[in-house]
Amino acid sequence: MDLYIPELLKNLLPKNLLNLSHGHHFERGNYLFHQGTKPELMYFVVSGEVVLTRASTHGEQIILQRCKNGFVSEASLLTDKYHCDAIATKSGQALTLPIQSLIDALTDSKFSLKWVQLLSKEIMRLRTQSERLGLKDIRSKIIHLIETEGIQGILTLQTDLKSMASEIGVTHEAFYRALTALEKEGLLIKHSESIELLKK
Repeated sequence: MDLYIPELLKNLLPKNLLNLSHGHHFERGNYLFHQGTKPELMYFVVSGEVVLTRASTHGEQIILQRCKNGFVSEASLLTDKYHCDAIATKSGQALTLPIQSLIDALTDSKFSLKWVQLLSKEIMRLRTQSERLGLKDIRSKIIHLIETEGIQGILTLQTDLKSMASEIGVTHEAFYRALTALEKEGLLIKHSESIELLKK
């Protein structure tokens, strides 16, 4: 079976680096890497879903990043150890690249600029996520999520509501209650595959 390489990677990576990529199938529950281990591969999620998690001081799992199409280990490019676990929440495929080869390729100024641009977009995404987590009440978090991650007020559900609750830092029970309250107030509508924020 031919290796599928997304357009984003074709446009980003030098040809010699693309030639070093390999397919990696994962099932739900599989670990792509473990916290504390030495980074040797860079993972790009092509399909399925992978989350980066780390246990809090109280033993609860905190989701740091949820990825359905993109890199999941950029922060480990120049570190001695992975700072978190990467766990598949949906079966799928990833591409792997040797980290040392990626580091070596960054001496190419054209590629390094593209890599910086990619990281800049990720920083903006994380700032938006941080802004959301800093909001005080669940209602504001939900509205912020729909406005920033949705398109024209409609957020397509790409994961279950329990995972969404974890992503915005609340319990799933509180998340369900807030969604129901917002719907009763006429501020949003829950569809089978999306949540729509209604205009006031």
